[in-house]
Amino acid sequence: MPRIIPIRDLRDTTKLSEMCNATDEPIFVTKNGYGDMVIMSMAVYEQRLAQIEMYSDIMEGKAQADRGELQDGPSAMAKLRAKYGK
Repeated sequence: MPRIIPIRDLRDTTKLSEMCNATDEPIFVTKNGYGDMVIMSMAVYEQRLAQIEMYSDIMEGKAQADRGELQDGPSAMAKLRAKYGK
């Protein structure tokens, strides 16, 4: 369940840091009852960023497949071995 806090709670930085690091979810900050910003721990941020990059790579692969830019496994492995050795 998402955690929602008012902007005035940002004053207590130690408590805020503990809240961020205690959950794998972002914390939503409101100002005058409306959404204003989102904060999260570095670990959660890096995890979400890696997830976005992975989805982007998957979509690029799908786009390449849709364009007919496919390679069979053995030829792709041969290219990788030639490039990186072994």
